[in-house]
Amino acid sequence: MLFCIAFLNFRRLTFMGFFFFFVVFFVFYLRQYHSTKQIQSSSSACSSHPPLSSASSPSLFTNTIFKIEYDVFLSFRGADTRDNFISHLYSALNRKQVKTFIDNKLITGDEISPSLLNAIKQSIISIVIFSESYASSRWCLQELVKILKCKKKYGQIVIPIFYHVDPSDVRNQNGNFGIAFSKLEERFKENLHKLREWRIALREAANLLGFDSRVIRPESELIERIVEDVVKRLNNNIRIDLDKNLVGMESHIKEVYSSLNYTSRDVNTLGIWGIGGIGKTTIAREVFNQVSSYYEGFCFMENVREEVEKIGGLAHLRWKLLSLLNDKNVKMDIPNINFDFRRLCRKKILIVFDDVTSPEQVKSLIGSFEWFMRGSLIIVTTRDKQVLKLCGVRTIYEMKELVDTDALKLFSRHAFNCDDPEIGYEELSYKVMQYCQGLPLALKVLGGVLFGKSKEEWESAISKLKGVANKDIHKVLKISYDNLDREEKNIFLDVSCFFKGESEYVVTQFLDACGFSTRTGITSLVDKGLIAILKDNTVTMHSLLQEMGKEIVRQESDDDLGKRSRLWNHMDIYEVLKYNMGLK
Repeated sequence: MLFCIAFLNFRRLTFMGFFFFFVVFFVFYLRQYHSTKQIQSSSSACSSHPPLSSASSPSLFTNTIFKIEYDVFLSFRGADTRDNFISHLYSALNRKQVKTFIDNKLITGDEISPSLLNAIKQSIISIVIFSESYASSRWCLQELVKILKCKKKYGQIVIPIFYHVDPSDVRNQNGNFGIAFSKLEERFKENLHKLREWRIALREAANLLGFDSRVIRPESELIERIVEDVVKRLNNNIRIDLDKNLVGMESHIKEVYSSLNYTSRDVNTLGIWGIGGIGKTTIAREVFNQVSSYYEGFCFMENVREEVEKIGGLAHLRWKLLSLLNDKNVKMDIPNINFDFRRLCRKKILIVFDDVTSPEQVKSLIGSFEWFMRGSLIIVTTRDKQVLKLCGVRTIYEMKELVDTDALKLFSRHAFNCDDPEIGYEELSYKVMQYCQGLPLALKVLGGVLFGKSKEEWESAISKLKGVANKDIHKVLKISYDNLDREEKNIFLDVSCFFKGESEYVVTQFLDACGFSTRTGITSLVDKGLIAILKDNTVTMHSLLQEMGKEIVRQESDDDLGKRSRLWNHMDIYEVLKYNMGLK
């Protein structure tokens, strides 16, 4: 465009003016050209995958853009191994809940099918079984080339199995393995490029760390060692595929994973601890969904507290556990139940005990954690830290409230069906977020209550929250209060009404004077997540728990002719003094 302007006004320009326009045009052209090249380069980079080094492949492989369909792809020569070694290996992998691709179709044609290529690409691990006639099959060799390409490009794990062949014979195409390859050479002597590609692939695969059937015997031991290695590698490649509706949970799950030792020979025990509505069950469920396929049996025991309180609830939970045996003959007869539990303890299993309020609930179901097979994982969620200690849980993870950005996002999804507040509702949303103080349950409940409401209705609802707790939130939080003994309840209510923000020393001195065993009570309330002691020894609690405590006291007046055990509001105090209403 600048060039056209310069040309049309050529007669009016001096030589220096024309030179100036020419320079501007040239600079403009260079900038446009450079910008176009950058876009092309960026586009090219986005459409391809850089090769991955073997050192970094396990973690990077989990971030590939295509969907992972299989844990393991089996590459083998059917005539040699399909009805013996492969059938046993495939069954053993299935028993470990390892999703395995096996091609049971007869091979026809010269080219490997697109579906088979996709199966290789969509697998985390490829196991290549080199048998004597493996190299006589062009199909097997084409699979091998594709597998090694996926190893280089995406970091796929490749495990070679040398089944009655010497690794050096595979590497150099010698012995009976070499004889099989020479037959293929004769058929493809005109295609030197293909033959060279196959030789390179065989050499590269034979140099990888694998398993030799001539060294590891008997065959059952070989299969057990292979499966154990596969499961260990899969555990190290766990992908965190969170539900898109979950907010702020990824960091929790990563921390939980980092606390677990999957290579340990001992029983892994994990406790997830926090107040009601904080997301303990959500985290436990996500971990369960991610790793359950790597265990011989798995069971999510939801709402243990509620189930145990029901008539026959304990027997129902035991039956659910014994279902892990996958034995139709299992019965809940007293003489047989101990034997069945001994059988259960011989399996590597995953069990989640959700919402446990007493160590006896777990012990009555499974006895001791140590009874289970090494490598098993037991997860317990509870509101009481002491329960985890008494159960013997080794790793305790404390759930924390959501940070403000995640809290606002979670609330917005329930209140507006999007990640941010609607225009004009920002300030109101911030008020609700501040009220909830990062408690996921409260954010979800109030978001649902306010969904589709006008600003006036929002303002009215927020104003109401200051005086009356939401019944759904109150109901969940009150479960923790109901499990306290009489003295603990009194200490909790006193802290709720009077002592939040006071020093532990002041609270202890005051309540001791009232005849309470305050230090014991405070320790118990801390373990249950109902109060907390800050580094400066200040006693504090979540604002919703404080609101719940005050609501409990308010309800006392409804149940006892207007009398209350505690007064903290100046208007209530005025009413009592003026009308001599009295206290309980």
